[in-house]
Amino acid sequence: MSYHEEYLKYLQDEKRCSSHTVKAYRNDLDQFVQFCNKRIGDFDFLNVDRFLIRSWVVEMMENKISARSVNRKISTLKSFYKYLMRMELLDKNPVDLVTKPKTKKRLPVFVEEEDLNRLLDNGYFSDDFEGRRDKVIVSFLYGTGVRLSELKNLRTADIDIERCMIKVLGKRNKERIVPFPRSMRSVLEDYLEIREGLFGGQDFLLLTIKGVQVYDKLIYRVVKKNLSLVTTISKKSPHVLRHSFATHLLNNGADLNAIKELLGHANLQATEIYTHTSFEKLKSVYEQAHPRGSN
Repeated sequence: MSYHEEYLKYLQDEKRCSSHTVKAYRNDLDQFVQFCNKRIGDFDFLNVDRFLIRSWVVEMMENKISARSVNRKISTLKSFYKYLMRMELLDKNPVDLVTKPKTKKRLPVFVEEEDLNRLLDNGYFSDDFEGRRDKVIVSFLYGTGVRLSELKNLRTADIDIERCMIKVLGKRNKERIVPFPRSMRSVLEDYLEIREGLFGGQDFLLLTIKGVQVYDKLIYRVVKKNLSLVTTISKKSPHVLRHSFATHLLNNGADLNAIKELLGHANLQATEIYTHTSFEKLKSVYEQAHPRGSN
């Protein structure tokens, strides 16, 4: 087994990374291997130096690959070499001396509060199994801020309806408890009633019409279809609802550290991007309302 195959197995089995993460890392490493084979012929990961990595970065930039994507690939390579160092195959990380290209800070896209309230309160969802399930999907993504993978893998045993809480298994197998709005209790109970009648005994909370666990594309499709009814923003994904959850909490006075815990972020830096979104909103209000704001 090659070094990078061992690393991918380590990510999957020990780090408990999602299949999407492992696939992304595999693609990045495979692309680096292809570049090196083309540039220098057969090579050994242990003999790669910073100059070869810099050449790869330059080629990607010349091929108009975005700085954000290039940085992700550099991070993949850096993480891989950290693993090789941990295995005592190398003394230093050749990626440490490679400078990442600068990127523009991209603010999170979110849906306005009134639009989401309109979607969830005004009878947009049908009363059959799929309609009730779809309302649970949108309600949970917005009401708890969970990631798509966390929602998909929720089991009925993870839900405490009386206390309005769910147990979420997040990144790297980290467990957290997240409250959900009391208004969601009836939405959940309506869905569970019809679900139990059709597919009693199934473990996963969210099921397809065939009674099996929902899949990523189904959740994407449900979110896009329903957000299209109330907003014209270009991006309509499950992660936009997670952004909306965090942004609306912050706009309504929630503590940033509390939002960090609810989102399952490893550090506060990942959460701080929502302060930029809130500031941009305040700035927009100021420019529209102050007599000299637009001068």
